[in-house]
Amino acid sequence: MEIILRARNAAVAEDFKDITSEKLQSLQRFSVAIDRIELEVIHESNPKFGKKSHKVVLTSRGSGPLLRSESYGFNDLAAFDDAVKNLELQIRKVHERSKEILRGSIRKETNI
Repeated sequence: MEIILRARNAAVAEDFKDITSEKLQSLQRFSVAIDRIELEVIHESNPKFGKKSHKVVLTSRGSGPLLRSESYGFNDLAAFDDAVKNLELQIRKVHERSKEILRGSIRKETNI
């Protein structure tokens, strides 16, 4: 899985890159085809945003389904954790749906 990191109005630390790649690589345990994940980090300099000044957007591209998750947080890592959690729920849902389709086709064949 290829991970593309983009930052707008932000400088991203090296340890953040390592953490993100490790967590996103762990999503491969599901049998969903994801060729690449685009990770976008956006910082808002407007003080009105306060605790929601950091935004992380995750988008999966490839032969599998198009999945998108975005989250806000008080720092990059908090926003990233929420976004990964949402993306994992979506991937898990796709994985479970594919298992149900396979089970349904087996049941239909045995009933004939």
